Amino acid sequence: MTDDPRSDSIFTRIMRGEIPATLVHEDEHVVGIQDIQPQAPVHVLFVPRKPISTLDAAAPEDAELLGRLMLAAAAYARRIGLGSNGYRVVMNTNRDGGQSVYHIHLHLLAGRQMSWPPG
Repeated sequence: MTDDPRSDSIFTRIMRGEIPATLVHEDEHVVGIQDIQPQAPVHVLFVPRKPISTLDAAAPEDAELLGRLMLAAAAYARRIGLGSNGYRVVMNTNRDGGQSVYHIHLHLLAGRQMSWPPG
């Protein structure tokens, strides 16, 4: 299902408590959610509370928030012991980039060897 960028995303509805999700991280700027269709043993989505439809739509004033997404993912990875073995962080942008929910989010993938190129 593709969310319309002009409407509430599934992530916005999760943050409002309208849709259940397993939260693994929550602060005033970012929420971490277990992916419901995991592509690796660890697959967590880090979502900003501020709705920005795509990375391409991010503005210079969003730079700090984008950094907070990365730091939240790294902190979670360290907390569950992934720092030494490694992990992948991915942000898909627009249709050809594989984006299906138009509310930016990072995918933290780990728990298996990742291949390159991704795909």
